[in-house]
Amino acid sequence: MDKVNFEETMKELEEVVQKLENGELNLDESIKEFEKGMELSKSASKYLEEAEKKITILVQDKDGKLKEEEF
Repeated sequence: MDKVNFEETMKELEEVVQKLENGELNLDESIKEFEKGMELSKSASKYLEEAEKKITILVQDKDGKLKEEEF
């Protein structure tokens, strides 16, 4: 999957869910859409994990100085 931003991935995933919920797809099409949805879900999850690793918190130590800590 090409590098796509989180919002685009979520939009595509919502479209897949709507297609599956609609019930108008045959079995083969449903399986393909389900597989696509699983890949999109993995991609979104990976994106969130990477973003979480980048987040740091500024905390004040006992001397009143601000320092960074990992989230």
